[in-house]
Amino acid sequence: MSQVLVAATGRTHGSRPSGRLRREGSVPGVLYGNGLETTSLEVDWPSLRRALNDGGAAAAPVNLRVNGVDHVTIIKEIQRHPVRRDVLHVDFMAIDPDVILRSVLPVVLTGTEELSPSTLARLALVCATLEVDAKPAAMPLEIPIAAETVLTAGVVRVRDLQMPAGSVIVANGATVVASAGAADADADGVDEA
Repeated sequence: MSQVLVAATGRTHGSRPSGRLRREGSVPGVLYGNGLETTSLEVDWPSLRRALNDGGAAAAPVNLRVNGVDHVTIIKEIQRHPVRRDVLHVDFMAIDPDVILRSVLPVVLTGTEELSPSTLARLALVCATLEVDAKPAAMPLEIPIAAETVLTAGVVRVRDLQMPAGSVIVANGATVVASAGAADADADGVDEA
C-alpha cells in the first residue's frame, strides 16, 4: 500500500461529463464510508490500473489522497462496460486500518507449470474462494496452495493451510480445499493391450 492514488474532486455529474472524463484518461468515482461524507471524484486511469495490478484484489487496501488528505480505502465496486470491459466507475470505501476486515480471496494452485497434463488433470480445486479475516495491512491477496503438496497429501483442508501472520481463514478446519485423484493406469503412456 506504499503507492498513493491521487483523486480530484469537483467533477460534474451525468453521462456526458463522465464520458468526457473517460476520453481524457480519467475514471469517475466516489469515496464513502468510515464517517466520511460521500464525495464524487475522478482518478487517473493509468494510476488506477497500476493500483489494481499492484493490489491484485479488491480486498487490497489502496491509499487514496483526496484534497491533500490520505484515506485508507478498499475498492468496493468497479463498474465495467459490458463488451469492451473498460472501467466506467469505481467506488472507494474508506476503512479504519486498525479494524479487522472480512474479504473473499481466491485460492490459487501454484507450481502447476512443471506438471504434465495427466498429473495436472488429477488436481481438483474444491474451494475457489475462502473468507479471510485480517487488518488491511495484513490481508493477503490470495491463498496459495502448492500443487506438489496436494499431490503428496491427496487432500488439503483449511487446517493444513499456512496463512500469513495476522490473517485467519473463516471456515471449518475440516473443509476440503483441494484434492488429487488417483493416477490413471494408462497415465504412463503404456498400452496395456
